[in-house]
Amino acid sequence: MKILTANQIKNCDTATIENGISSIVLMEKAATKCCDWIIDYFRNSDKFLIFCGNGNNGGDGFAIARILYEKGFDVEVFINKDNMKFSREAEINFKKIKTISGIDVKDFSEVFNVNDEKSIIVDALLGYGLNRELSDDFKNLIKKLNQIKAQKISIDIPAGLYADKIIEENSTVFKADFTLTFQFYKRSFLHPETGKFCGKIIVLNIDLDKDFINEVETDYFVIDDELIKEIYKPRGDFSHKGTFGKSILVGGSYGKMGAILMSTLSALKTGNGLTFTIAPECGNVILQSQIPEAMFIGSGKNYIDKIEIQEKAVYGIGPGLGKEKQTQKALLEFLESYNQYVVLDADALNILAENNKLNLIPKNAVITPHPLEFERLFGKTANSYERIELAKQKAKELQIFIILKDHHTAVITPEKKVFCNITGNSGMAKGGSGDVLTGILTSLISQKYEIEKSCIFGVWLHGKAGDFAAQKFSKEAMLPTDLINKIGEVFKSLS
Repeated sequence: MKILTANQIKNCDTATIENGISSIVLMEKAATKCCDWIIDYFRNSDKFLIFCGNGNNGGDGFAIARILYEKGFDVEVFINKDNMKFSREAEINFKKIKTISGIDVKDFSEVFNVNDEKSIIVDALLGYGLNRELSDDFKNLIKKLNQIKAQKISIDIPAGLYADKIIEENSTVFKADFTLTFQFYKRSFLHPETGKFCGKIIVLNIDLDKDFINEVETDYFVIDDELIKEIYKPRGDFSHKGTFGKSILVGGSYGKMGAILMSTLSALKTGNGLTFTIAPECGNVILQSQIPEAMFIGSGKNYIDKIEIQEKAVYGIGPGLGKEKQTQKALLEFLESYNQYVVLDADALNILAENNKLNLIPKNAVITPHPLEFERLFGKTANSYERIELAKQKAKELQIFIILKDHHTAVITPEKKVFCNITGNSGMAKGGSGDVLTGILTSLISQKYEIEKSCIFGVWLHGKAGDFAAQKFSKEAMLPTDLINKIGEVFKSLS
């Protein structure tokens, strides 16, 4: 799914209208889609309090109020009675609800008398077109709404957020439990500074112009199920272990053998044909007893001191590696001689950063830093928007793929494309989850998935398995090993 700017979304709306759907019909379709979802999810609710601005987002709110009322719900509408200059479409829908005696229309100021936790608050105040700081009146209204302990829904985008840029720290923003957005994700939904206001994102298809969507250019995409179905390759019946590649997972050190164990196991669970683990001799018994399917190659007693190069293999290096002097020397010597596919994670990245050896990263390598590791590699940024821009620059400069781990992990390509993942959950915020991702990515690349597709599929698979694990064990109790054991269920769901 493409992610468009606010201006591109506006142009898409215009193209849709120019191709035969009137703006008022399009608004009715959007409102109907919202009501279908609201009625399904909140069918037992007593009352909806709908706050409408003067633009088309307010028009959506007026139409939603009318439809909900016609479906038998109790509805109250709040507007700014001191400024009733509406957009054309909003004016049409406002006049419709004015003819319905059962819908009370109140002033924003009356919200200060509201303290009904059983009502559902609907934000139809501003929409995606916001391009300036909120007025004090809007700020006070939103602050009051946020204080009311009721379920909250935003229509299209929470009031106070921009569609595609950062907000100032301590900005006033409506805090939604659900955001019902039309056709596209907005970039602001996917960054930690802004996405925290959106709650659960529900994308509603309102049939905007397909030709425009297909032709419009963007560097930003959401990794959705449709994209994954295009990438996934079911295993052929007439195949053998050599068909599915050779992975070599490199890592582990005294006291940190679990990390490379999880990477190795996740590579196997993802479908690897041949899997090797290079680790210190102190991990031999642990790895051989826990993962008999993988072959062990010893290197050093307690810390890796050599990484041998094998032909036709994909390497995943870093989990539990440590930063002992002999290990640093082994990694740097390996990278000086190796120019094939490799996934670099954890201490492999920290060693490169500390030694200022980014030039040793082979072209088409995949690196998987979390924000702090990214900062060590490439420098400090003020926020996640700047971090993405810097990642695009570095991915192009080094001709590598950067998987920037976050709540919505982003895949950044050498062509400066950004693919944002929407699977996964906060239960994965535990030591070991990144090690699992390293194994998944190494396995997919060794199975001859293209690098870009491996990255996209890998982060989606990782997150989806985490979602399955959270459903069974809870976010609090799930473990990275639970995630690994759910990889098979994800593949079942694909096939």
